[in-house]
Amino acid sequence: MFKKAAYSSLVMIMMLALLSACGSSGSGSGDGSKSADPITVKIGLLKNVTHAPAFVAIKKGYLQDRLGPNVKIEVQGFNNGSDFSTAMATGEIDIGYVGPSPVINQYVRSKNIKILSGANNGGAVLVARKGAGVTGVKDLQGKLVAIPTKGSTNEISLRLLLQEQGLQVTTDKSGVQLIAMAPADTLTAMKQGQVDAALLPEPWGTQIANEGIGEIAVDWDQVPPNKGNYPLTIIVSGDGFLKDHRDLAKSVLLANEDAIQFIKDSPDDTYALVSDELKELTGKGLDAELVKAALSHLSLTTTIDQDALQVMAQVAVDAGYIKDVGDGGLDLTGLYDLSLLKETQEGK
Repeated sequence: MFKKAAYSSLVMIMMLALLSACGSSGSGSGDGSKSADPITVKIGLLKNVTHAPAFVAIKKGYLQDRLGPNVKIEVQGFNNGSDFSTAMATGEIDIGYVGPSPVINQYVRSKNIKILSGANNGGAVLVARKGAGVTGVKDLQGKLVAIPTKGSTNEISLRLLLQEQGLQVTTDKSGVQLIAMAPADTLTAMKQGQVDAALLPEPWGTQIANEGIGEIAVDWDQVPPNKGNYPLTIIVSGDGFLKDHRDLAKSVLLANEDAIQFIKDSPDDTYALVSDELKELTGKGLDAELVKAALSHLSLTTTIDQDALQVMAQVAVDAGYIKDVGDGGLDLTGLYDLSLLKETQEGK
């Protein structure tokens, strides 16, 4: 009787061990959020208020909660989208927030990057230096105008703005001259009278105006395309990360949605979060009133307007940033993977 009971116990133990092994195997496959082995997700973003959903997702812990305890998050801030896109192409970052124009340029070169979701539409303004004689777009004739970097989303918007008024970008005063410089340097250059105007992401335009250095010549809701209703901040991923860790990419999209909802529901609680993250990224936070003013120029959304991006891509082609485009135009079909966004919206 004793031997029979012992034998039954041994069989039961072996069955439990086998079931446990099967369960471990199933949870260990797929993405790092379910695996016992820790994984690092490298997230990139730009140091602008236009990336507020990213800042809130980090500060409120939405990213960590969605990705899970086995995921270590590394955040890397960039001064411009060109540096961001290069970092993604070389594997320095996995996923992150950036403007669309550098992403389009990178896609044409390498085809190894995907747009997954929107985060913010609009949030850039044209600010003119006081004393420069610029009160509107037509006054930019013969002036020197700053943009954050060549080929940036802000430059594309500026070129569209100039086209609307029949102005040309030139290398002399016969048209509008462009100069690329970091927004912080633009502020200093305006103080010194070296730059006449700039099209900048927030909070830089508002800060220049608040400090009495310049005035807003074209507000965010008049900047093309679509009068400010164009993707300025999007979420993108490298193909490799998306293929190997699709669930983690989806978790980032869910955290983005959490952050957008928080900003809409609790704007007063958002200002300090944005300032604190900017302080970590740049060493300097922002006054709450400045953050408030800058956030009022954003339209937070996960929607991606593909038609607007196609218009912006054509401007990049015309400007010479994208070359060897055939008669059929630039095909951006492979740039998008919005399937995860659809899943989050449908609650899957």
